[in-house]
This record gives sequence, structure tokens and C-alpha cells, in this order.
Amino acid sequence: MSQENVEIVRRIFDTIDQSGWDAAFASGDIDQDCEVTFKSGPQSGTHKGLEQVQAVIGDVQGGFETWLVEPLELIESGDQVVAIVNNRLRPKGGTTGEFEYRNGSIWTIREGMIFSMVGYPTPEEALKAAGLSE
Repeated sequence: MSQENVEIVRRIFDTIDQSGWDAAFASGDIDQDCEVTFKSGPQSGTHKGLEQVQAVIGDVQGGFETWLVEPLELIESGDQVVAIVNNRLRPKGGTTGEFEYRNGSIWTIREGMIFSMVGYPTPEEALKAAGLSE
């Protein structure tokens, strides 16, 4: 079952990469009652329900011309999948500079659908929260 969970998360990242977040939300892989929690940043806190999650993700994305997410590692842990992700962003507003950073997240899968995602500012924090580091 856990490898199936990894494939669900991988499919979401593939959809985001190929078609964007709106397509990911419409994929049928995300539960209508989902929750997204950001541990830091301007949208820190927990956001509940697909509509609210879509609005928050849209707000975060709004400041960027491009935002590419590349999962570097997906690690199964029961009904959870830890994702270590590289992000490459180009801000809006005429700037030509890009920047990138790595972060981590824990995705919880229930009944074959994404139920929650908790975003951590660093991969190490996500691994520690999942009990996968010392």
C-alpha cells in the first residue's frame, strides 16, 4: 500500500509540472476535505478544505512568474510520504533573477487520496517530523 501512496504523490508532482496546480486540484487525487499546513512563511498555519487550499496556493503563486517544483526524493512512511523538493522561482515585476531552495513536506494519504500536506522550510525538519532522522 505504501508504494501506492508514493505513486499518488509522484502523480501530483507530475501534474503540477506538466499542467499546473489547477490541474492537480482537479485530478481527483486530492480529498475535498484536505488540509494544508505551512510551518513558516506568509501563509503559515493550517488551511482546510479544497477551496481554501486552492486560494492559499494561488495567493502564494501570485508573486511569481514561474515556480517549478522538482521532487528529489519521495520516502514512504506508512500512510505518509515525505517529499524532498527543489523549488526554482522567478518573481514577477520585471526582475530577471531566479532563485531556488529546497524544502520538505509530509503528505498523508487516506483511502487512495491526499488528505493532508504539511510543508516544512527545510528537508531536515520534514524528515525529523516523520521520525526518519536522528
